[in-house]
Amino acid sequence: MGLPRKLFLVLGCALSAAPIAACGDAKLGAATAHVKTARGSLVAAATVGAPRPPVASGATESGSVKEVADPQEASSFPAPASVHHAAAATPKKASEAIAAGAPSDAEVRRELSQMQAVERSAKQAQHNRLIPVPGGRSIGGDGALPIPANLPEVVQKVIAGANEITNFPYVFGGGHGSFVDNAYDCSGSVSYALAAGGLLSEPETSGNLESWGAPGPGRYITVYANAGHTYMYVDGVLYDTAGRSGVYASRWQVGSVDNSGFVVRHWPGL
Repeated sequence: MGLPRKLFLVLGCALSAAPIAACGDAKLGAATAHVKTARGSLVAAATVGAPRPPVASGATESGSVKEVADPQEASSFPAPASVHHAAAATPKKASEAIAAGAPSDAEVRRELSQMQAVERSAKQAQHNRLIPVPGGRSIGGDGALPIPANLPEVVQKVIAGANEITNFPYVFGGGHGSFVDNAYDCSGSVSYALAAGGLLSEPETSGNLESWGAPGPGRYITVYANAGHTYMYVDGVLYDTAGRSGVYASRWQVGSVDNSGFVVRHWPGL
């Protein structure tokens, strides 16, 4: 009876080990995560609970959806080894682009005196927003999306956060170990923007985003996700890594894409 019992225990331990994966990766609660940099190398980041990079395309994690490599990576302009981009600020700092509360009297007077200039700038921004850069769908201008004043503050903060990394390079796994990185993949980009609005506390993979928020489209923010890719529409404008016009082109894009095969999610009330 001793030998069969030992064999049973060995087999039980072997079967309990589960392979890891991600469109980015899966959350494991490890004490050390590895983040892929814009040069394509892996660096260690001592972050408790940080996600880890994909170890095998198509692998599965116990209790999670199947994760695969991003099938649209080629159209996201992966950064070459020569690209060296400065790291982004945290999403909290990105949200500082939104002024809190009512403007002061001095601000009102200054805004009134600059009204005509602001109107001209707004018209130009709208023009840039609707015209893509040749070679893809990315918007022109500086790549940032103008922030409408009539949107809820949370949505304004999401746009401001997305603007912070709109022209960062694409690297698979970028932005997974930490919000602060020098390149972002699809889920790293969406996670950063949502975190700026307080809608995420840590980066999530595209597979994780399939269960973010609530089912169905939102009024202001709609996230589309599957095991390999994710993107979103904010105030009706596409935010996506695939379909950009170059390595440093904007993630804000003109037009729309085929949403078939994606889970549709929104934040309640938004």
